[in-house]
Amino acid sequence: MPNRARITRAVLALAACLPAAAAAQTPLFGGYVQTVPAVSAGAGAADLSQFSRFRLSAEPAFGPLRIEAAYEHLVTLRRRDSPLGFGAAILPGGGEWLDLQWTAAEEDHAVWRHRFDRLSVGWAPAGRFEITAGRQAVSWGTTLLLSPADPFTPFNPADPFREFRAGVDAARVRVHPGPFSEIDVVFRQSESPLGVESTVLARGLATVRRWEISGWGGALHGDPAVAFGAAGALAGWAVRGEAMLRRRGESAVFRGALGVDRQFQVGGRDLLIAAEYQRDGLGAAGPAEYAAVLRSDTFRRGEHQVIGRDETVVQASYQAHPLWSFAGLWLWNLRDRSALLSPSFAYSAGDDASISAGVFVGVGDAAPAGALPSEYGLAGVTGYAALSWFF
Repeated sequence: MPNRARITRAVLALAACLPAAAAAQTPLFGGYVQTVPAVSAGAGAADLSQFSRFRLSAEPAFGPLRIEAAYEHLVTLRRRDSPLGFGAAILPGGGEWLDLQWTAAEEDHAVWRHRFDRLSVGWAPAGRFEITAGRQAVSWGTTLLLSPADPFTPFNPADPFREFRAGVDAARVRVHPGPFSEIDVVFRQSESPLGVESTVLARGLATVRRWEISGWGGALHGDPAVAFGAAGALAGWAVRGEAMLRRRGESAVFRGALGVDRQFQVGGRDLLIAAEYQRDGLGAAGPAEYAAVLRSDTFRRGEHQVIGRDETVVQASYQAHPLWSFAGLWLWNLRDRSALLSPSFAYSAGDDASISAGVFVGVGDAAPAGALPSEYGLAGVTGYAALSWFF
């Protein structure tokens, strides 16, 4: 679209013409390098794959003016399609309006993509007021792992590799009436299989008797929607919940999640346990509906973290040593009884480097050919190792 291309060029030109940051703001640039080799074994032969990511970011400030930019390269190598699609979802596509993502090369077994994951300009003339425009991260989720009421590209709960939330193209106004309250208004324009869509949402957040209460409403991709979230503590456990009611056609759809988490001391080390349940009216009630969900506009926009209607997730992590930690993930579809299990460990190789490794194991029905018999049954077994270096 000509208008979108002109706006993209204008944003890039503005970022390029800004002066360098002052010495007091050094280092100007930061980022990280990550490489992940993986081997997958499903119904057929084993598959070797690898993806590598390079990210460079900067956040210079000039008085009330703030710039945020993050530029990523992702190279994916594979012999065939990996069962879990490693690398395919690392650069999520939510139909962003600005043309800031490109494919440098694409061959049978290799794909090289790059994009601006963040590119925004913010202006904060007073401490309680800020305007931001461009590609930026917006997070309205309350729960930790399954967040169906977060309208802006939520994390994949089974993705252990993404360090940063993906940015969305939006204009945003934030007002802080008090130290524990916020009013947030977001306008986002995006492209979907249905064409250009607009999202206009307003959110309020406040702390009431040690509980964080939030609510938002407006038009989500053109659909009227309202949501509510709350987070607090009960009997030593953190309790988090969120719910959304959204009009789709002639009916209203409910999406919600409820979770608890707590940190224990075991052997003088931290043990963190989190468990969440999600009920998703946009999800599939069973295998017969999986194909329809995967073809839906909501799935192609990136609004689904999982595709089942009723799912639960349990995650635990234990710091066995200042340099070593162990974790486990159990993602379970309560309708088809399939599950994704993932034990892993991480080692801190220095102040700026880490090494991790783990296994994904899909459990469930994988018998029928040409269809998706269960959400996780065809995942097989995938082992990976990851090296990350921050600078």
